[in-house]
Amino acid sequence: MGRDTIADIITSIRNADMDRKVTVRIASTNITENIVKILLREGFIENVRKHQESNKYFLVLTLRHRRNRKGAYRTILNLKRISRPGLRIYSNYQRIPRILGGMGIVILSTSRGIMTDREARLERIGGEICVIYGNPSDIRIGSGTSYLGVLPGMKEQKWIHEGLITESLPNGMFRVRLDNENMILGYVSGKIRRSFIRILPGDRVKIEVSRYDSTKGRIIYRIRNKDSNN
Repeated sequence: MGRDTIADIITSIRNADMDRKVTVRIASTNITENIVKILLREGFIENVRKHQESNKYFLVLTLRHRRNRKGAYRTILNLKRISRPGLRIYSNYQRIPRILGGMGIVILSTSRGIMTDREARLERIGGEICVIYGNPSDIRIGSGTSYLGVLPGMKEQKWIHEGLITESLPNGMFRVRLDNENMILGYVSGKIRRSFIRILPGDRVKIEVSRYDSTKGRIIYRIRNKDSNN
Protein backbone atom coordinates (compact mmCIF):
# COMPACT_ATOMS: atom_id res chain seq x y z
CA MET A 1 0.00 0.00 0.00
CA GLY A 2 1.40 3.40 -0.98
CA ARG A 3 2.20 6.14 1.48
CA ASP A 4 -0.22 8.97 2.14
CA THR A 5 1.96 12.01 1.45
CA ILE A 6 -0.60 14.53 2.65
CA ALA A 7 -1.12 12.69 5.95
CA ASP A 8 2.66 12.51 6.46
CA ILE A 9 3.21 16.26 6.07
CA ILE A 10 0.16 17.16 8.18
CA THR A 11 1.37 14.90 10.98
CA SER A 12 4.90 16.35 10.77
CA ILE A 13 3.62 19.93 10.96
CA ARG A 14 1.18 19.18 13.78
CA ASN A 15 3.78 17.31 15.86
CA ALA A 16 6.37 20.03 15.38
CA ASP A 17 3.84 22.64 16.50
CA MET A 18 2.94 20.63 19.61
CA ASP A 19 6.65 20.25 20.46
CA ARG A 20 7.13 24.03 20.02
CA LYS A 21 9.69 23.56 17.29
CA VAL A 22 10.54 26.64 15.29
CA THR A 23 11.07 24.85 11.97
CA VAL A 24 10.06 21.56 10.39
CA ARG A 25 11.30 19.91 7.21
CA ILE A 26 8.96 18.04 4.88
CA ALA A 27 9.35 16.40 1.48
CA SER A 28 8.80 18.67 -1.51
CA THR A 29 6.21 17.52 -4.04
CA ASN A 30 3.72 19.40 -6.19
CA ILE A 31 0.81 18.74 -3.84
CA THR A 32 2.77 19.55 -0.67
CA GLU A 33 4.01 22.82 -2.19
CA ASN A 34 0.45 23.83 -3.04
CA ILE A 35 -0.82 22.99 0.45
CA VAL A 36 2.08 24.86 2.07
CA LYS A 37 1.34 27.91 -0.11
CA ILE A 38 -2.22 27.94 1.23
CA LEU A 39 -1.02 27.61 4.85
CA LEU A 40 1.44 30.46 4.28
CA ARG A 41 -1.18 32.68 2.64
CA GLU A 42 -3.70 31.98 5.42
CA GLY A 43 -1.11 32.86 8.09
CA PHE A 44 -0.68 29.44 9.69
CA ILE A 45 3.06 29.38 8.99
CA GLU A 46 5.51 32.26 9.06
CA ASN A 47 7.92 31.43 6.25
CA VAL A 48 8.93 28.66 3.85
CA ARG A 49 12.09 27.99 1.88
CA LYS A 50 13.17 25.23 -0.47
CA HIS A 51 16.25 23.22 0.46
CA GLN A 52 18.20 20.72 -1.66
CA GLU A 53 20.09 17.82 -0.14
CA SER A 54 21.56 14.85 -2.05
CA ASN A 55 19.55 15.62 -5.17
CA LYS A 56 16.35 15.71 -3.11
CA TYR A 57 14.26 18.78 -2.42
CA PHE A 58 12.73 19.60 0.95
CA LEU A 59 10.55 22.42 2.24
CA VAL A 60 11.68 24.04 5.50
CA LEU A 61 8.72 25.65 7.24
CA THR A 62 8.99 28.29 9.96
CA LEU A 63 6.01 27.80 12.23
CA ARG A 64 3.95 30.55 13.80
CA HIS A 65 3.30 29.86 17.50
CA ARG A 66 0.70 31.35 19.79
CA ARG A 67 2.02 32.04 23.27
CA ASN A 68 -0.12 33.02 26.21
CA ARG A 69 1.94 34.21 29.17
CA LYS A 70 -0.94 33.80 31.62
CA GLY A 71 -1.89 30.30 30.57
CA ALA A 72 -0.62 27.12 29.00
CA TYR A 73 0.89 26.95 25.56
CA ARG A 74 -1.65 26.61 22.78
CA THR A 75 -1.20 25.04 19.39
CA ILE A 76 -2.78 26.76 16.41
CA LEU A 77 -2.15 24.17 13.70
CA ASN A 78 -5.17 21.99 14.40
CA LEU A 79 -4.90 20.29 11.01
CA LYS A 80 -6.83 17.13 10.21
CA ARG A 81 -6.58 14.77 7.24
CA ILE A 82 -10.09 13.93 5.99
CA SER A 83 -10.01 12.06 2.68
CA ARG A 84 -7.78 9.01 2.81
CA PRO A 85 -6.62 6.42 0.26
CA GLY A 86 -9.04 3.90 1.77
CA LEU A 87 -11.97 6.31 2.04
CA ARG A 88 -12.21 9.18 -0.42
CA ILE A 89 -14.46 12.06 0.62
CA TYR A 90 -15.84 14.33 -2.12
CA SER A 91 -18.23 17.26 -2.11
CA ASN A 92 -19.71 19.62 -4.66
CA TYR A 93 -19.23 23.35 -4.12
CA GLN A 94 -22.69 23.80 -2.58
CA ARG A 95 -22.05 21.24 0.17
CA ILE A 96 -18.48 22.10 1.13
CA PRO A 97 -18.52 22.20 4.97
CA ARG A 98 -18.01 25.46 6.84
CA ILE A 99 -15.56 24.98 9.69
CA LEU A 100 -15.80 27.06 12.88
CA GLY A 101 -18.49 29.22 11.32
CA GLY A 102 -16.23 30.16 8.41
CA MET A 103 -13.17 30.91 10.55
CA GLY A 104 -11.51 27.58 9.68
CA ILE A 105 -10.45 26.46 6.25
CA VAL A 106 -10.99 23.42 4.07
CA ILE A 107 -8.33 22.48 1.52
CA LEU A 108 -9.69 20.69 -1.54
CA SER A 109 -8.11 18.94 -4.50
CA THR A 110 -10.11 19.99 -7.56
CA SER A 111 -9.77 19.68 -11.31
CA ARG A 112 -8.24 23.17 -11.25
CA GLY A 113 -5.68 22.41 -8.57
CA ILE A 114 -5.43 22.71 -4.79
CA MET A 115 -7.59 25.49 -3.35
CA THR A 116 -9.46 26.55 -0.22
CA ASP A 117 -13.19 26.21 0.36
CA ARG A 118 -13.71 29.94 -0.25
CA GLU A 119 -11.96 29.77 -3.61
CA ALA A 120 -13.91 26.64 -4.57
CA ARG A 121 -17.22 28.35 -3.82
CA LEU A 122 -16.22 31.36 -5.91
CA GLU A 123 -15.12 29.09 -8.77
CA ARG A 124 -18.29 26.99 -8.27
CA ILE A 125 -16.30 23.78 -8.34
CA GLY A 126 -16.17 20.80 -6.00
CA GLY A 127 -13.50 18.24 -5.28
CA GLU A 128 -11.85 15.96 -2.77
CA ILE A 129 -11.73 17.24 0.82
CA CYS A 130 -8.07 16.77 1.72
CA VAL A 131 -7.37 18.79 4.87
CA ILE A 132 -9.31 20.93 7.30
CA TYR A 133 -8.26 23.39 9.97
CA GLY A 134 -10.73 23.30 12.85
CA ASN A 135 -12.93 20.80 14.65
CA PRO A 136 -13.92 17.74 12.54
CA SER A 137 -17.22 17.47 14.44
CA ASP A 138 -18.26 20.81 12.92
CA ILE A 139 -18.46 19.21 9.48
CA ARG A 140 -21.91 18.64 8.07
CA ILE A 141 -22.11 17.28 4.55
CA GLY A 142 -25.56 16.65 3.17
CA SER A 143 -26.65 13.86 0.89
CA GLY A 144 -25.75 13.94 -2.78
CA THR A 145 -24.13 11.97 -5.53
CA SER A 146 -20.77 13.55 -4.71
CA TYR A 147 -20.77 12.12 -1.19
CA LEU A 148 -18.77 8.88 -0.96
CA GLY A 149 -18.71 8.14 2.75
CA VAL A 150 -19.19 9.29 6.34
CA LEU A 151 -16.47 11.48 7.72
CA PRO A 152 -14.31 10.03 10.49
CA GLY A 153 -15.67 10.85 13.92
CA MET A 154 -19.19 11.45 12.59
CA LYS A 155 -22.22 9.26 13.15
CA GLU A 156 -24.44 8.67 10.16
CA GLN A 157 -27.92 10.07 10.70
CA LYS A 158 -30.71 7.53 10.21
CA TRP A 159 -34.50 7.56 10.34
CA ILE A 160 -36.67 4.92 11.99
CA HIS A 161 -40.00 4.06 10.34
CA GLU A 162 -42.75 1.55 11.03
CA GLY A 163 -44.00 -0.68 8.27
CA LEU A 164 -45.72 -3.90 7.26
CA ILE A 165 -43.94 -6.94 5.82
CA THR A 166 -45.62 -7.71 2.50
CA GLU A 167 -43.30 -10.34 1.02
CA SER A 168 -40.52 -12.60 2.21
CA LEU A 169 -37.44 -12.84 -0.03
CA PRO A 170 -34.35 -15.08 0.08
CA ASN A 171 -31.32 -14.40 2.31
CA GLY A 172 -33.19 -12.60 5.05
CA MET A 173 -34.65 -9.92 2.78
CA PHE A 174 -38.22 -8.58 2.88
CA ARG A 175 -40.42 -6.13 1.06
CA VAL A 176 -41.76 -3.58 3.53
CA ARG A 177 -44.61 -1.11 3.03
CA LEU A 178 -44.04 1.88 5.26
CA ASP A 179 -46.83 3.82 6.91
CA ASN A 180 -46.34 6.54 4.28
CA GLU A 181 -47.13 3.89 1.60
CA ASN A 182 -43.54 3.77 0.29
CA MET A 183 -42.21 0.31 -0.59
CA ILE A 184 -38.62 -0.43 0.43
CA LEU A 185 -36.33 -3.42 0.78
CA GLY A 186 -35.67 -4.55 4.35
CA TYR A 187 -33.05 -6.91 5.72
CA VAL A 188 -32.30 -8.44 9.09
CA SER A 189 -28.92 -8.34 10.82
CA GLY A 190 -27.35 -7.91 14.22
CA LYS A 191 -29.40 -8.86 17.28
CA ILE A 192 -32.49 -9.97 15.35
CA ARG A 193 -30.45 -12.38 13.23
CA ARG A 194 -28.44 -13.68 16.20
CA SER A 195 -31.60 -14.27 18.24
CA PHE A 196 -33.30 -16.13 15.36
CA ILE A 197 -36.37 -13.90 15.60
CA ARG A 198 -38.85 -15.12 13.01
CA ILE A 199 -40.38 -12.50 10.73
CA LEU A 200 -43.32 -13.38 8.46
CA PRO A 201 -45.46 -11.50 5.94
CA GLY A 202 -48.10 -9.53 7.83
CA ASP A 203 -45.79 -8.64 10.74
CA ARG A 204 -45.27 -5.02 11.64
CA VAL A 205 -41.66 -3.96 12.13
CA LYS A 206 -39.48 -0.98 12.85
CA ILE A 207 -36.93 -0.33 10.13
CA GLU A 208 -33.85 1.88 10.20
CA VAL A 209 -33.27 3.82 6.96
CA SER A 210 -30.14 5.75 6.05
CA ARG A 211 -30.61 9.34 4.94
CA TYR A 212 -28.31 8.61 1.99
CA ASP A 213 -30.26 5.63 0.64
CA SER A 214 -34.01 5.57 1.24
CA THR A 215 -34.63 2.47 -0.93
CA LYS A 216 -33.59 -0.05 1.72
CA GLY A 217 -33.24 -0.34 5.48
CA ARG A 218 -32.34 -2.61 8.39
CA ILE A 219 -35.14 -4.22 10.37
CA ILE A 220 -34.37 -3.53 14.03
CA TYR A 221 -37.56 -4.58 15.84
CA ARG A 222 -40.62 -6.78 15.29
CA ILE A 223 -43.68 -5.09 16.76
CA ARG A 224 -45.85 -7.42 18.78
CA ASN A 225 -49.63 -7.28 18.45
CA LYS A 226 -50.16 -5.68 21.85
CA ASP A 227 -47.50 -3.03 20.98
CA SER A 228 -49.32 -2.17 17.76
CA ASN A 229 -52.68 -2.01 19.54
CA ASN A 230 -51.25 0.47 22.03
